Amino acid sequence: MQNTIIGLGAMGMSGMYGPSDRAESIATIHAAIDAGVTLIDTGDFYGMGHNELLIRDALRPGDRDKVELSVKFGALRGPDNAWGGMDTRPAAIRNFLGYTLVRLGVDHIDVYRPARLDPAVPIEETIGALADLVKDGYIRKIGLSEVGADVIRRAHAVHPIADLQIEYSLLSRGVEDDVLPTLRELGIGMTAYGVLSRGLLSGHWQADRAMAPGDFRAHGPRFAPENVGHNLALVEALRRVASAKGVTVAQLAIGWVAAQGADILPLVGARTRERLAEAITPVALTAEDLAAIEAAVPAGAARGSRYPEPMMAHLGSR
Repeated sequence: MQNTIIGLGAMGMSGMYGPSDRAESIATIHAAIDAGVTLIDTGDFYGMGHNELLIRDALRPGDRDKVELSVKFGALRGPDNAWGGMDTRPAAIRNFLGYTLVRLGVDHIDVYRPARLDPAVPIEETIGALADLVKDGYIRKIGLSEVGADVIRRAHAVHPIADLQIEYSLLSRGVEDDVLPTLRELGIGMTAYGVLSRGLLSGHWQADRAMAPGDFRAHGPRFAPENVGHNLALVEALRRVASAKGVTVAQLAIGWVAAQGADILPLVGARTRERLAEAITPVALTAEDLAAIEAAVPAGAARGSRYPEPMMAHLGSR
């Protein structure tokens, strides 16, 4: 049996998908740790620090030693929540990290990574600053997020990279072209986020679903009226495969990502214990199952890019 091991992505607990329930968020983090989930992923800009404070409050005595904390940094936001680009200058990195350590209430971060590439700072300079923080004991490992093969190689030449966090799902397979082969050549793992394509592949999304205030999916091309019907038709094809298998659409989608290699960790943004329980249920997929899944949702079948086009220009994979 293939065991679907996941990491918990906490972003949705801090308003990125609209309002969330604090008590349920904390209970979900507890349930994840109790179930053996060992990676919790956050970003210092999720909810303007709210997410890190939430995780700090959720960690019970003894929990810190059970989990790795993965933190993204560098994204700039204003008091109106507007995005202001990236800052990965060495002095800025030390500043970001100092605030993160206090908000999380810890003395080190297990995996620290720039959220995106800063076009104004050579990646070698960013990684060099992070390598100094490894020597100082403030971070354990260096990660990357949403960068391409060339940047991965340049970064890895400065200091070993632990893993790349990047979107990978049945609807987003651009990493297969050159990013994933590069990672495997260099022995770098992948933390795959967006495995349910922000809810499209959950099996619960409806075409006429109203977006809550603050839900950034309202700006997502795949959720646009002209695209969402087509994309949900793919989900229905996947649902038929899932029903024959006796599992849910979400379990099948997560299981497919996990089946792509032991070096790939699916990151699931469950905000409730119910969704978490669904996500961590082991799914055994045969070669025939995988073929049926890919026939239902062929590579490149999704309509709409995974981010608005201006944001896609800053990503390392389509």
